[in-house]
Amino acid sequence: MADDLFAKARSAMRRAHAPYSKFPVGAALRTTDGRIYAGCNVESVSFPEGWCAETTAIAHLVMDGGGRIAELAVVAEKLALCSPCGGCRQRIAEFASPETRIHLCDLQDGVRRTVTMGELLPLAFETASLGDAS
Repeated sequence: MADDLFAKARSAMRRAHAPYSKFPVGAALRTTDGRIYAGCNVESVSFPEGWCAETTAIAHLVMDGGGRIAELAVVAEKLALCSPCGGCRQRIAEFASPETRIHLCDLQDGVRRTVTMGELLPLAFETASLGDAS
């Protein structure tokens, strides 16, 4: 089922703007209602002010009205398995549940390892911990 996410993530990775790190990354997420959003990393000369691929995909989700992430795939050109950075882990947690599947993909073979969001970020900040957020 994650093959389509891998393909979208790989396609997004090819559009990455990574002239400084030379480290293109792509991500694609599927919402609980089946919509798919992809993103790539976008670097800035004012390092580290760029966007990660996961952040870009989440921005597309938000711009389309939001939703919950059911699963997400990440692929990088230079790593066999690319795991979301710490900041992206928290961003993903904002739109996911601890059971959300995170697929770490190999550029050539697709999904190589799947973890849950709870495994990736076991002590995520939660809205409830902020008190009355309304």
